[in-house]
Amino acid sequence: MTDRFAIILAAGKGTRMKSPRPKVLHEIGGRSMLAWSVALAKDLGCKRTVVVVGPDMPQLSEAAAKLVGAENVAVQREQLGTANAVDAARGQLADANGDAIVLYADTPLIPQEAGERAFKALAGGASICVLGFKAKLPNRYGRLVTAGDGALEAIVEANDASEAQLKIDLANSGVMAGPAKLMFELLKEVKNDNAKGEYYLTDLVGLARGRGLKAGVALCEERDVQGVNSQVELAQVERVFQDGVRERMMVAGVTLPAPETVHFSHDTKIAAGVTVEQNVVFAPGVSVETGAVIRAFSHLEAAQVGAGAQVGPYARLRPGAVIGRYAHIGNFVEVKNVTVGEGAKANHLSYLGDGEVGAGANIGAGTIFCNYDGFFKYRTVVGANAFVGSNSSLVAPVTIGAGGYVGSGSVIVEDVAPDALAIGRGRQVGKDGWARAFRDEKSAAKKAGKKPPGAV
Repeated sequence: MTDRFAIILAAGKGTRMKSPRPKVLHEIGGRSMLAWSVALAKDLGCKRTVVVVGPDMPQLSEAAAKLVGAENVAVQREQLGTANAVDAARGQLADANGDAIVLYADTPLIPQEAGERAFKALAGGASICVLGFKAKLPNRYGRLVTAGDGALEAIVEANDASEAQLKIDLANSGVMAGPAKLMFELLKEVKNDNAKGEYYLTDLVGLARGRGLKAGVALCEERDVQGVNSQVELAQVERVFQDGVRERMMVAGVTLPAPETVHFSHDTKIAAGVTVEQNVVFAPGVSVETGAVIRAFSHLEAAQVGAGAQVGPYARLRPGAVIGRYAHIGNFVEVKNVTVGEGAKANHLSYLGDGEVGAGANIGAGTIFCNYDGFFKYRTVVGANAFVGSNSSLVAPVTIGAGGYVGSGSVIVEDVAPDALAIGRGRQVGKDGWARAFRDEKSAAKKAGKKPPGAV
């Protein structure tokens, strides 16, 4: 197969976002728009990916370098149009022997199959291929002017289009593919004699045809190439992503009683047979195995949920939480960096941080793993079939042996042997009649208008 290369344009200032964060670092589905484009290039098998950024964009340059390597970050010194932006990658790809595709970091949802269609058109004889779509409202989009045989004759920007051309509904996504050497050769011939005085990448079509070369169009859906230039458009693209994932989940056998309320990330993995109730958020890094139930208003991040387990409602699974088969994590329970064994239960109002809960163990309501001393964190280990009574504090590092019991209300600072009972609380003292005497004394003082010292 011919080598493939990608050029990702990310130099736009994104002023309409009105955000201190660079536009393309805003996220869709828990992943930056730039990372979406880099992932697409990887999925397309691109041998090298170059990201083009603007000058004085250190945050973006650093993020791009982490994704593709600093040597693959090019700088567009002046904002002179898309052709000028692509030409900024000449230093990295001037000697590239293969096909290149130009992607846009603010167009995050282009599916792999759309890119494959563009490369397929090149393999089929086109020298330049443009990704196009049928637009419901073409408005500002450039129009793709085609011949009777479907070949692409020209791309006309909306500002330069005639009345007849403005009636065309076949629109330009901006994505273009062609042999890398040819594209950089043609870029030298691009002029800026247009309404905006910019160097348009779209002119490569006319230049290629002027050499007797063929240009073509690969079709995609309009939603696939929806771009982001404002916070409103960011939310619109997020909605497109979420709706797509929800539909795919349900088709694959996941039960979503109220799908519009469930929020997924780009890498959420949920097996068939899982039920996800209303208002659940899946942050990045979550996997859920078959038969599990994620109840309403739960939040999961970088966590694993085993088959048949139950989580929530109102549970929070933080990074490193591993919930075993048929385990129960109930309402207002937070789990962070803890492996919960098969069939274990923590059903109410508990914090489990840094440790391990053995199979079949029971963690009572209000239990806290006291894992942090202000400087370092420590592990708590609860053995298989152990029972921790309600309102207990386990001060790490500490181990509750298999089958051990912890009395309710205990503060446990030492290891508990297997099958032993540990009680760490003050001894209860009873004083008969004390409450009645107290009430009588205070009632009399209040009636006489006498306040005790300190009373307000």
